[in-house]
Amino acid sequence: MRFPLSLADMTLWLGITTLLLLITSEFISPYYGKIGIVIEKRRLRQIAIILGALFLLDALIQIYAMLHAY
Repeated sequence: MRFPLSLADMTLWLGITTLLLLITSEFISPYYGKIGIVIEKRRLRQIAIILGALFLLDALIQIYAMLHAY
């Protein structure tokens, strides 16, 4: 059974997710809505930075593979 996502799909997913998390961490207040759900801004930003690092690593792997394919 093959994994349904290719490396390019994973790069796109990581990039979009990272951007959404970084934008969210910048614009949200510590309290979301009127429900009283507390969102830890620091943890959200840490996860966004980790996903950003994974995105860069994935992009570098793709560049390396393209350069050595020829």
